[in-house]
Amino acid sequence: MALALTLVTLVTASTVSGIGPTPAAGAAPSHLGDLTGQSLSRPIVGMASSPSGSGYWLVASDGGIFAYGDARFFGSTGATPPAQPVTGIATTPTGLGYWIATRAGVVYANGDATALGSMASAPARPIVDLAPTPDGSGFWLVGDGGTVVASPLAGPTGQPGSPGSPGTPTGAGPAVGPCPVFPADNPWNADVSKLAVHPSSSTWVGSISSRTSLYHDFFQDTQYGIPYVVVGPTQALVPVTFDGYPSESDPGPYPIPATAPVEGGGDRHVIVVDTGRCRLYELFDASRIGAGPGWRASNGAVFDLRSNAMRPDGWTSADAAGLPIFAGLTRYDEVAAGAIRHALRFTVRCTQRGYIHPATHQAGSSNTSCPPMGARFRLKASFDISRYTGQARIILEALKTYGMIVADNGSDWFISGTSDPRWNDTDLNQLRTVPGSAFEVADTGPIRR
Repeated sequence: MALALTLVTLVTASTVSGIGPTPAAGAAPSHLGDLTGQSLSRPIVGMASSPSGSGYWLVASDGGIFAYGDARFFGSTGATPPAQPVTGIATTPTGLGYWIATRAGVVYANGDATALGSMASAPARPIVDLAPTPDGSGFWLVGDGGTVVASPLAGPTGQPGSPGSPGTPTGAGPAVGPCPVFPADNPWNADVSKLAVHPSSSTWVGSISSRTSLYHDFFQDTQYGIPYVVVGPTQALVPVTFDGYPSESDPGPYPIPATAPVEGGGDRHVIVVDTGRCRLYELFDASRIGAGPGWRASNGAVFDLRSNAMRPDGWTSADAAGLPIFAGLTRYDEVAAGAIRHALRFTVRCTQRGYIHPATHQAGSSNTSCPPMGARFRLKASFDISRYTGQARIILEALKTYGMIVADNGSDWFISGTSDPRWNDTDLNQLRTVPGSAFEVADTGPIRR
């Protein structure tokens, strides 16, 4: 299937020209990820550390931002690159924002960075870097001839992309701590907005009832949504017994804490993200075995978060489609950071016998009017989302770019998200006004049976 990233200019050491502050004194810096082996439209020109020293941002000359570790994405210079190349980035003391400066002295303020203007006219010598004051109340710009200019500046502040509207490139993909949530070229992380419409699109959309609307299966009330837990390399491995699909389950032990949250309702999923091993462990219909450390489940799967390897064809996982659940969850931390950079997981009542990769398992009927597992739905480019705000707007932007994947049989048009009390139900309820007819199916490959 044609989901590969376009190969353009590769980042090399010779193209990196700036570096921000280092971690706190006495703390050895950790490698938290980089762009080795990936491709970019423009070279990396700057780097800045988060206040903790446990994260960093890279900025490309077109304003694209790449966040690693505990550094969060707060937007970029927008969908249109600036007229002059970006030359530097500086962070606020909180780590909840940054300034981006261009060669012409235009400064973009993102996150909690204060808008302090730009140079009123092009400088005689190009700006090559900027540095923040310790309290974050301002910054200095420096030209290549050594001229220093202090904020505030007389010219207008550059208009950054709204949260969730990164420039080109969009970043290094979703991550949890030092681990990617699958490589940047994984199907979950692929932009499908330009793919051809599937020949069965109208039939499959109609089978779900195009007159019904989108629905979020997560709320401020943490009884709803799918919980997960993040563990480190010291988490003890415990035995897991499978009694539903043992032959299609990855054997234990798994690093599951005794206090791991279990999803409410009938599915009782347990999801563990191990950032020490960069592995994802998922169980279906899970429960503790007595007072001991062991667990039982119907079936389970382990995924290497640094690999594109799928389940064997015909195998299930903790999800009916054989997919990882965590990769498709609407996560609060991503929405709060301003962008979801992956496809979402959703359910429909009727699926046909068959699946489209990356799904590997079917759980449907002989009714070919219904979509197969793995079908990739996306919000039509023509659907106007300008009236939507807050969390709903960010989710809809992701559905236009990355779409959503049929992952299980369930209520129609239900997208999945994490259990988190920080969700805003008023924002999320806007999603219920998006009709099923606003969606179409992207052609991502053949149906396998």
